[in-house]
Amino acid sequence: MFTKHEMSNTRQKFWTSLGQYLAPIPGAGGEKINWINYKTGIRNINLKMDVTSDHAYIAIEISHKDAEMQQLYFDKILTMKPGFDSTLNEKWIWESNAEVDGKKISRIYKTLTDVNIFSEKDWPGIISFLKSRLLLLDRFWFENSDFIELHG
Repeated sequence: MFTKHEMSNTRQKFWTSLGQYLAPIPGAGGEKINWINYKTGIRNINLKMDVTSDHAYIAIEISHKDAEMQQLYFDKILTMKPGFDSTLNEKWIWESNAEVDGKKISRIYKTLTDVNIFSEKDWPGIISFLKSRLLLLDRFWFENSDFIELHG
């Protein structure tokens, strides 16, 4: 088994490797992007990625303190589901009312199972999974964020 220190170092090494791999790739608008800490430009809507000892995960998470506003954002993105599915070339899981770490959120996500961040042999598959979806999410977001933003 790994020590807490070894697990922390391995996680840091993975995220650093992914960040370095993605760094030269421009965003859909041609701009430089910090892919690991992707900014959607809309408060309370975040793009999240995580890798654990049994899965990798990428998601759009809506975590507004006002439950009605959270639902409004989710519903607005839901109206774009056909375009989302077309852009991402696959079906994602849509949950308007999920609980993550004790917090109520809405999310749209995709999971890759049977991979382990602590097994470097899994890293190429995890990186491929995250990279391809991250680039497509960026394209979707670039083309649609103005419509998603709620004004007023």
